[in-house]
Amino acid sequence: MIFSTKGSCISSKKFAVYRVFSYIRYYKCAPSPNLFKMKTAKITLLFCLVTILSFGSVSTKEKDALMALYDSTNGPLWRTTWNLNKPVQDWYGVTVKDNKVIALDLEFNGLRGQLPEAIGDLVHLKRLNLFRNQITGGIPATIKNLKSLETLNVAFNRLDAPIPDEIGELASLRKLQLFMNTIGGEIPKSIGQLSSLKSLELYSNELTGTLPSSVGELVNLKEMLLSSNQLSGKLPSSISKAKDLKKLSVFDNNFFGSLPKSIGDLTSLEELVISDNAFYGKLPTTMANLTNLKVLLLGNNDFKGELVQLKDKLPNLKQIDFAHTKIQSAVADLDEESDDEDDN
Repeated sequence: MIFSTKGSCISSKKFAVYRVFSYIRYYKCAPSPNLFKMKTAKITLLFCLVTILSFGSVSTKEKDALMALYDSTNGPLWRTTWNLNKPVQDWYGVTVKDNKVIALDLEFNGLRGQLPEAIGDLVHLKRLNLFRNQITGGIPATIKNLKSLETLNVAFNRLDAPIPDEIGELASLRKLQLFMNTIGGEIPKSIGQLSSLKSLELYSNELTGTLPSSVGELVNLKEMLLSSNQLSGKLPSSISKAKDLKKLSVFDNNFFGSLPKSIGDLTSLEELVISDNAFYGKLPTTMANLTNLKVLLLGNNDFKGELVQLKDKLPNLKQIDFAHTKIQSAVADLDEESDDEDDN
């Protein structure tokens, strides 16, 4: 008789049967050399499938769009180029999440050439940062497809084509940074459709025409930096609707006329830089409402009057410049001007 580990009695016959079944089960499970090879192959295949599912699921359309950018901007000669044999998420500057390309950061990377139309196929993109390269031409109209885009930075390049009207279709855009290019043409009226925009940086270009009144629709805007262009006309009174505006810089342009009284509604304003234009007349008394103002640069215009009294009404003012304005006396002469509307 044979005792089990629990002390129960097992007959020799039953034990023999138990051994036979144990033998069969062992050799059924235990790999023979051929079976081992088959299982190794299956495991390898499974690993490859997992790798593909984990790392290679970026859509063909998105990968093709990246390749179009690579080809059109001389990818092999980038400062840090892409190893095209590796998965897309391993490519320098490409961020992939949930198998979608959501960010492209290729600043300071030696891109030369034009942006391809296919850039509009990166429909999940939230950030496109191509700062400080040598990109020429313009922003393709297909940019309108990037409905999730929050940041567009193609500053410090060699863009020279006008800003496309389609820019206004980027409903999620928060930052538009195209400064330090040679972009010509006018600021499109569609710019006012960018209701989420917080920063508009178009300075140091060759923009012409007037500032469209639609900028007043940018109710979330905090920075409007348009200096060193060739913009002209009057500052639209509609700008006063951008209540959150903290920085307004339009120096070194060709703006003219008196400042609108409504500028006093920009009570969050901390920097007002309007020097080197052709503004004239007396400053509106409503400017005394700008109590958060820290920087006020008015020089090289044709404003009249002394600014001492205004300065006293702006307790946070740290920097003021009114060089080459028509200063008359030690007493401020701040009269209200008619609010010349210029709804472009």
